[in-house]
Amino acid sequence: MAHELVVVVEDEEEIQELVRHHLQRDGYQVRMAFTGEEGLALIRSLKPTLVLLDLMLPGIDGLTVCGNLKRDPDTREIPVVILTARGEDADIVAGLELGADDYVTKPFSPRVLVARLRSVLRRRTIPPPTEDEVLRRGPFLVDPGRHEVRLEDRVVPLTATEFRILATLMRRAGWVFSRDQIIQHVHGADYPVTDRSIDVQMVALRRKLGHAGEWLETVRGVGYRFRDRA
Repeated sequence: MAHELVVVVEDEEEIQELVRHHLQRDGYQVRMAFTGEEGLALIRSLKPTLVLLDLMLPGIDGLTVCGNLKRDPDTREIPVVILTARGEDADIVAGLELGADDYVTKPFSPRVLVARLRSVLRRRTIPPPTEDEVLRRGPFLVDPGRHEVRLEDRVVPLTATEFRILATLMRRAGWVFSRDQIIQHVHGADYPVTDRSIDVQMVALRRKLGHAGEWLETVRGVGYRFRDRA
């Protein structure tokens, strides 16, 4: 892991040192930036393995930094995990919409933070399944070719929209999808549907899945994800 470099863009020295200590103890190289401008320059220069990005920064804010990174072909593939104050759901959604891979809210457990970063890096090394690839995770088997969902030994009848939602979340297990992102993946960018309709679809989908519906996790104020576990 010695080759894995994390750039931390954070203006609070206490948090910087806390993060540095735990990441270095876990084997990562760490470089720090205090401002958004400094962070952008450092990331573009070093091309780190991952960026841990606070949203509240002096100068340009973290959302602007994230947007700039994801629009630049040289940096768009670098995973970004955003740090935000607890309860700032709108900022979390905005960061995910810009392309952030995950988020951690302050105050945070250092062990949880390191585990989340490790999880993001692990997911990045595994390419997502193709649109027609059979998906197997936990009790689920999803066959796009047959348009069939099996739970253990039974077939679960789903509508076309419910099927696409489940397949979308399973292809990126562990990733948080905002409601807008689910709409775009399932229907396309210009489809006239509201965020609320996704919540309604999720309720119906979980009801049909029974006890297995617990694999579809609600991330409060943000969206949904398929549980990241074997």
